Amino acid sequence: MRRLLICLLLVLTACGTARPESFVDKDELIVAIRTDVPLISFKGPNGAYQGFNIDVAQDLVTRLGKRIRWLEIKAGDQLTVLTERRADLVFAHMSVTPERKKVIDFAGPYHVDFQDIAVRPADKAAIRDVRDLEGRKICWVRGTNIAQRIVDERRVKAIPVEAPDYDVCLDMIKDGMIDAISTNSQILAGLLTKPGVDLHLVGATFNEQRTSIGVRKGDVDGCEELNRAITRMYQDGTAHMLLDKWFGKSGIDLSVVSVPQFEGCS
Repeated sequence: MRRLLICLLLVLTACGTARPESFVDKDELIVAIRTDVPLISFKGPNGAYQGFNIDVAQDLVTRLGKRIRWLEIKAGDQLTVLTERRADLVFAHMSVTPERKKVIDFAGPYHVDFQDIAVRPADKAAIRDVRDLEGRKICWVRGTNIAQRIVDERRVKAIPVEAPDYDVCLDMIKDGMIDAISTNSQILAGLLTKPGVDLHLVGATFNEQRTSIGVRKGDVDGCEELNRAITRMYQDGTAHMLLDKWFGKSGIDLSVVSVPQFEGCS
């Protein structure tokens, strides 16, 4: 009888300490991506996915010994695909925010960037800094926090105008409906490569953007595995190679590329 009780206690203890479900237990990972951001993640002429995020995702998932199944998402879907368990990872050039951390966790960042501003060439003398956005209309893509960071963190009373994606932002600035597009400088560099786009990049470096990987809440093991893989990606020079491949001709400063300081997995 005593031996039976001991066995039951061992079973209960084991059950109580079983670790949460993690993507590390899978052979194939569903990786959510956007396909509307040139240089970052887009479809090439042959329909294949290309871009910095695609290459980074492939490199990191390969280092983990996993296969990838891609899942296309739209702006604003980054959180729900994780909370609804439709994806294991999200590579959507997401920055870490306290609000997002309430519902998902983040591995990385895998790159640290800054916000910049794109304006019409005729406005480049009038808009040279984030403070010059006071009273001007700026694009706010659903699911992003860029416009709010300008208004709330920088205390600049710009006027956010909602859009479903950056293509609509480009149409709006061309038609005079907005005065500027502000986002991660890598995203802006990609937008400026689109045919017919004639915009001036201000070069106003502000608001650090910690570009990270979305993971399901509580997947500490998976988060830590990704952080180790990101470290190796920087240490062996792969990160610098990929940054140069996609942004070497963009004007973005790539003179210092080092392992980012991680958020930490909780």
